[in-house]
Amino acid sequence: MSDDGDGDVGPPNRELYAILHVSPEATEEEIRRAYRQWAQVYHPDKYQDVHMKEVATQNFQRICEAYEILTDENRRQIYDLYGMEGLNSGLELGPRLNKVDELKEELERLKRRKEQEKMLAQFRPSGTVVTKLSLPDFLCGHGIVKGMEMASQFESRVSKNDTLALGGNLAVNETSGGRAASAVYRHQFSSAATAEIMVSVGLQALIGVQTTRHLSQHSAATMGLAMSLKDGSINLSNAWTRHFSEKASGNIELILGPESSIAVGWQKKDEKMSAAGEVKFGTSSFGASAHYTRRFSSKSHGRIGGRVGSTALEIEVGGGRKLSNFSTVRMLYTIGIQGIFWKLEWHRGGQKLIIPILLSRHLNPVFTAGAFVVPTSAYFILKKFVIKPYLLKRKRQKMLEISEKTSTQVLEAKVASEKAQKLLENVANRKRNKQLEAGGLVITEAKYGNLKTVQVSDQQTDSNLPSQVIDVTVPLNFLVNDLGQLKLHEGIKKSGIMGFCDPCPGEPKQLHVEYTYGGRRYEVTVDDYEELQIPREAHRI
Repeated sequence: MSDDGDGDVGPPNRELYAILHVSPEATEEEIRRAYRQWAQVYHPDKYQDVHMKEVATQNFQRICEAYEILTDENRRQIYDLYGMEGLNSGLELGPRLNKVDELKEELERLKRRKEQEKMLAQFRPSGTVVTKLSLPDFLCGHGIVKGMEMASQFESRVSKNDTLALGGNLAVNETSGGRAASAVYRHQFSSAATAEIMVSVGLQALIGVQTTRHLSQHSAATMGLAMSLKDGSINLSNAWTRHFSEKASGNIELILGPESSIAVGWQKKDEKMSAAGEVKFGTSSFGASAHYTRRFSSKSHGRIGGRVGSTALEIEVGGGRKLSNFSTVRMLYTIGIQGIFWKLEWHRGGQKLIIPILLSRHLNPVFTAGAFVVPTSAYFILKKFVIKPYLLKRKRQKMLEISEKTSTQVLEAKVASEKAQKLLENVANRKRNKQLEAGGLVITEAKYGNLKTVQVSDQQTDSNLPSQVIDVTVPLNFLVNDLGQLKLHEGIKKSGIMGFCDPCPGEPKQLHVEYTYGGRRYEVTVDDYEELQIPREAHRI
């Protein structure tokens, strides 16, 4: 029932606060008051039965440990920063570090040193490979591969404020090819200002310098100067970026030189969607582009985009799926003046593989519709009858493997929570009856754990998998105060509350509560670290 090691994401070092049911900002008096409340239930002297006394002793020791640490200013500071590991590893105050501030400063210094060592070792590679295929040429007896482009870059932080990036690219087609190499040295003068020196040889041989400055909290400006090493021409660039909100921004870019242009763009992104657009006018061309991406779930998304201009007119639709934390695949369908294309993409980390396939240079209506409908239908059929069943089978197998590894731990935790609930039962029932008579807050049912397993239990069951949900109705009724209110603090993992446990280590957990208040029924579901306050009118059924 610790905060660490189960794969859950959330604030660390909060279990002791959960045990006493107090906020991480609780005062010493609030901690003492909570300790006295729990001691009235779990003090061993209250029980004559040997078995009940043993259970009470175990839980009382947990309460005492939490109380002793949280009422000691020095130990509480260490616990808040580094958890029980910090306390158990001897990070106590001593002759050399005789103040909490000195201890904190020393530990933060060591932490910064490790971060610097890790930062110096950073070496971030990225690259893109584009392979162009042509179906019409292949059907005419020619080669299917019509061209290839490769680009690679390696970026390394050489010091705290300096970064070096080396890159190169190669492009070939049927009759010609080219190559280029580049180097960028970036120095950060402060949190608000950076400068870059760029050198490129090959197709675009140039040397340049660029500086970026944050003008305010919401805006930044970039100025660049580049000179071609071939003809000596000079380009001057200016860009301004403005953040309108946390989710939306806009930018303007002005380039003065042999190919002068001005571009205006915008971007918007949140948890469910992202969108961007740009309009660009040059001395000899113009163009506009936009795209919209919608996330249907944490693993799948759809995309639509388009381009229009003096050299392009096309519409692009498609979607993608996340295969793992590092890999994503995407398929796009493009129709435009250059023909009909399928585009297959595979992204892994900083690496990309892109395969555009030319299907036809002519916009035949029947072929155009078929090129979209056939692969789309095939995808949904495969997803429903092959991919989804396979993924569900693999997920159940993974859950079974995790269950087997943690079965003993989970079983012991469940037994301990049941014993803890047994001691809470009398007081919880008295509080429940009192609230019932007054028309106050009564918890009728509360479940904690991986609630998704409950939602699918009616459709599919697996006898090999133990329940990933526990009943916590008793402890929640115990926590209802005399005013008929219940509050679980934000940022505290609920498995640490007395009478709770973690029934599914490594899995996302939620708390579902059904309750009555004033004769009306309510229900609410909150995440593991989310605050819960009831009653609330918004929870009414």
